[in-house]
Amino acid sequence: MTQSIINTGKVLHQVVLGKLQGVEDGYFDKQPEGFNNTIRWNVGHMIYWMDKYSTLSFGSPSAIPDSYDTLFNSGTKPLDWTFAPPSKEELVETLAAQLSRLSELTPEMLGEKLSTPYALGPFHFDTAGELFNFALIHEAIHLGTISSQVKVLSR
Repeated sequence: MTQSIINTGKVLHQVVLGKLQGVEDGYFDKQPEGFNNTIRWNVGHMIYWMDKYSTLSFGSPSAIPDSYDTLFNSGTKPLDWTFAPPSKEELVETLAAQLSRLSELTPEMLGEKLSTPYALGPFHFDTAGELFNFALIHEAIHLGTISSQVKVLSR
């Protein structure tokens, strides 16, 4: 079962990368009415949290610039940015690098207990696999948001 979770993570990342290839550059920084953020923010937010969850789950060092915390952590928004965010190309490259790192995961790694259980609101995660699986759910939610934003912007 854990190999299935790893495969799902790789497929999901591939779907995200494919979706971004079809997003017009002009849409990346437009915030459609009814949405809290832009496509660029959602992509960066997914990268930021996958990196954070990977660090928490597997003890891997962060592979993103410190600026991603300021730009893409929960509660941030483009209206508050005081410096330029990463380009679409940089975001796509970072997602591709994350996809490569997903190929290094093993089922045994997912079965490992977290050094400290992770709590997120009412949710509680004890193993790397539980937290990684939540990271995939989180990414899928933001993929849905990006898809909705593209639909609204293309009208």
